[in-house]
Amino acid sequence: MTRRVFISYQHEDRKKANGFRILRWNNNVDVEFQDRHLLSPVDSTNENYIKRCIREEMKGASTTVVIVGKETSNSEWVDYEIEHSIEEGKGIVAIKAHDGVTDDDVPDKIQENGGEVLDWNPDEFSGAIERAAQQRHKVGQSTVRGTRGAGCGR
Repeated sequence: MTRRVFISYQHEDRKKANGFRILRWNNNVDVEFQDRHLLSPVDSTNENYIKRCIREEMKGASTTVVIVGKETSNSEWVDYEIEHSIEEGKGIVAIKAHDGVTDDDVPDKIQENGGEVLDWNPDEFSGAIERAAQQRHKVGQSTVRGTRGAGCGR
């Protein structure tokens, strides 16, 4: 089944987020999804407007895929996207952007709220997205937990 995913990332990891996005067109990778994202930054400094743009892009997504780099847990906007995903009952999958990313770099809210964490292995992405979509109602019933996410990352 094709799932609709929202791609969340910290600005430094934009190229990797775009790489994830185009995987669905690679015939050698078994991953299928429709994506929603903000790969082009919102041209505003108005926090409420930016949040509204994020919520609009997230509509209809069953799963949020967070591309995790070394600075992701410091991004205020990724933190907001994770929190909103949990509040909306969306499944969450974290994908480490490169080998240097450790579990300590993954925002606490992801694992504390049932999100799966993967290394960059495209063969595992489709199954993880499906599992997250199936778990989304359970995740959405929990309270948002976790503390990482201070500072604006995008």
